[in-house]
Amino acid sequence: MENRSAPQGPEGCLTVAVRIPVRIVVFVLVVPVRIVWDLLAAGAKALRRVVLVPLWRVLVVIPFGWAYRFVLTPIGHATAWLAGLVGAGTVALARGVAWLAVTLIAIPAGWLFRTVLAPLGRGVVWVVKGIGTGVVQVTRGVGFVLGRVLWAVFVRTPAALWRRLLQPLLRYGLLAPGGRLYRYALTPLGHATARLGRLVGAGLVAVARGLGVLVVVLFVVPVVWMYRHVLTPLGHGTAWLCKAAGAGVVAVARGLGTLVVVLFVVPVVWAYRHVLTPLGRALVVVVREIAHAVGHAWRAAGFVSRAVGRGLRWLGWNLVGRPVRWVYAALLTPVGHWVRDAVLRPAGRAALAVGRAAAEAARGAGRAAREALASARATVRTARQEAWRALVGGPPRERMEHRARTLGSTTTASGAVPAPEISLSTTEG
Repeated sequence: MENRSAPQGPEGCLTVAVRIPVRIVVFVLVVPVRIVWDLLAAGAKALRRVVLVPLWRVLVVIPFGWAYRFVLTPIGHATAWLAGLVGAGTVALARGVAWLAVTLIAIPAGWLFRTVLAPLGRGVVWVVKGIGTGVVQVTRGVGFVLGRVLWAVFVRTPAALWRRLLQPLLRYGLLAPGGRLYRYALTPLGHATARLGRLVGAGLVAVARGLGVLVVVLFVVPVVWMYRHVLTPLGHGTAWLCKAAGAGVVAVARGLGTLVVVLFVVPVVWAYRHVLTPLGRALVVVVREIAHAVGHAWRAAGFVSRAVGRGLRWLGWNLVGRPVRWVYAALLTPVGHWVRDAVLRPAGRAALAVGRAAAEAARGAGRAAREALASARATVRTARQEAWRALVGGPPRERMEHRARTLGSTTTASGAVPAPEISLSTTEG
């Protein structure tokens, strides 16, 4: 029963004294729980295998598979065939509308543009170019004459007036007297003002020096003396007093710490070492042995439960399984074979025949729809050719007889009906 992973050290008397009673008590308590647990697990597996899985197949898998195979698949095929038919009709209608738009709008519009609008536009462009060339020539002549007049009035005449009258007047009436005034009046006056400024600056510097000496004597010297002979000794005394007070506080704190250690820490450490540690080790041993006992008891109860289960299974097989198997093999199997051969297979063959008939009818309808679309395309093509000949003229074309063709080949069917055709040749005059 014991299954340890690694060798352990020597065990104490407490471990040996606790192990056997604990394992006996736990085994007695765990065996019923393990038997009930195994019964519930076996019942759940049997319920899933016998009830839930078949019920799921009967209620969900088989109905949905049948619906997909016999309902959704034919509906999907029919929808795809109908969509293809509608798409082919839509394409044919779109081609007819496009042909009408090209025949009735695009071709006449192109002919009108090439025959009328393009020559008219070229004439308009030529007229506009001629008008523009004339306007440019007139503008050039008028601009040349006007430029010569403005040059003579605003450039040549003011230049002669400046050169002959204003320039001598400015030179001999303003610049020469101004130069003499600067040289013989303003320059000596500036030199005298500079000398006066230097003298005033020297006096201000002397006054500032005297004021600085006075401030040093009246304020700086007393402040330095006060700092050196009064404030410095006072600061040294205050620092010594603070050091003494700090030393006293440290001594008091050390005394209080020693008192706390003696009154609280030492008893707590002693209690932890000599009381709590042995008690904790004993509790760890007890808890560990209980855990090991629960594990061993659970495994032993598993063996007991499996033995009880094997006995119940043998009893159930001999009381229920064998009679049911005999009934199934001797009675139900022949009846099922007869139902399969006499009822289900004929019904399946009939359903398959009906499905093939429906598929053949659908293929026939598709073939008729394709022939109708081919006939409509041929009719539209003939009408377009006739309309083009009516619009632009030309010799009449021989009509081509539409030979009905078999599906998927180019040979003419022997008994096929010719495709309908519409011709406008009888209405041409």
